Amino acid sequence: MKIVLDTNCLIVCFPATSPYHCLWKAFRDMQITLCYTTDMLFEYSEILTRFYHQHFVNDIINELLLSPNVKKANNYYRWNLITFDPDDNKFADCALNAGADYLVTNDRHFNVLKSLDFPPIKVVNIEDFKSILKFQP
Repeated sequence: MKIVLDTNCLIVCFPATSPYHCLWKAFRDMQITLCYTTDMLFEYSEILTRFYHQHFVNDIINELLLSPNVKKANNYYRWNLITFDPDDNKFADCALNAGADYLVTNDRHFNVLKSLDFPPIKVVNIEDFKSILKFQP
């Protein structure tokens, strides 16, 4: 299963005590493939350093770059579907260009994508995705 993980969801999946640590565990157990773009990695690095030590952030970024269950997407086309916060478009564009099954986010700006028939993007919040993971083999 291929997913795009918004930064607000990535932040909360690292601590072992987090109710969302199962997402990071699913990634490490190769149950999911994380799709990313270079712009997303820059944002991940920038935002994660606000919450975690730089060495930890570097390790995470390196793990994302070296893991076999990551897919780099090249955004050849920018859809500009999110107008309220255009910076969020990098995640929607990644989901479309990578053919992701889900875009996982807790950001309300992505709700506009749920009302579009085309292009189709399945947007779910982290709690719903956690439930989806429970039913995966």
